Amino acid sequence: MGRRGIFLLIIGTGKSCWGLSFLVDPPDDHGLQLLTRVCDLRHWAWLWIVCGIITAASAFLRVGRDRLGFVAALPPPLVWATAYTSAVIGGDYSRGAYVAIWYLTSHVGVIMWAATVPEHSVPHTPRPARKGKAP
Repeated sequence: MGRRGIFLLIIGTGKSCWGLSFLVDPPDDHGLQLLTRVCDLRHWAWLWIVCGIITAASAFLRVGRDRLGFVAALPPPLVWATAYTSAVIGGDYSRGAYVAIWYLTSHVGVIMWAATVPEHSVPHTPRPARKGKAP
């Protein structure tokens, strides 16, 4: 498992744990009314759990085949950021703008950046010049 795999394993485990927290002890729905109009936060927990499991499982795939893990990592924070943005626009939760920006930068932004990092980005060492040939 390389650097990308370790990243996917860490972030996938975190997402699943975050989702489990909504099942065990759901928080209040401040700023998440857009979601709770559809269903309870305990149901939304499964978005985090399933996406987290897919993300973590993708850690064990070869580089180039781990794309699903990065794709699966995006929906939960995007959905939460959308809900918080909606709450700000609707005047329901003024703090939601900061939370939405946090999800977009610390989650979505980091995931999108990590997806572009090659597994081995070590600079190539220059080859020694062959004898008898000019460089």
